[in-house]
Amino acid sequence: MKGKVSNVLAIVFFLVLISQGFNECFLSDVSIRQSRIGNLILNFKGFQSIEHINPSLLTVSSDLCLVNADQPIYKSVIKFKYVWDYRFLLNPFPQTNIIVL
Repeated sequence: MKGKVSNVLAIVFFLVLISQGFNECFLSDVSIRQSRIGNLILNFKGFQSIEHINPSLLTVSSDLCLVNADQPIYKSVIKFKYVWDYRFLLNPFPQTNIIVL
C-alpha cells in the first residue's frame, strides 16, 4: 500500500511540474539534419496526370515510380506539376529499401 501511495504522489508531482511549464522546448533544443537518400520508390497506383512529368525526376513504371533516376536526393528539391481531379498522396513503396547515403 505504501508503494502505491508513493507512486500516486510521484505521478501528481510530475503532472504539477508539467502544468507549471517546466516542459518547455526551445529552438536551440531542436536539431534537423538531412541525409542523402537514394533508391526511393513511390507507390503510384492510380496516379494519372495530363501534365508531362520529366522522367529524370520521376520514372513511372506500372504502379511504381523511381525518384530522381535512382540518384541521391540531397540539398535539392524535386518539383513537378500534375493535373488531375483529386489530390494524390506520394507514399514510399513498402517493400523498398530506402538507402541513406
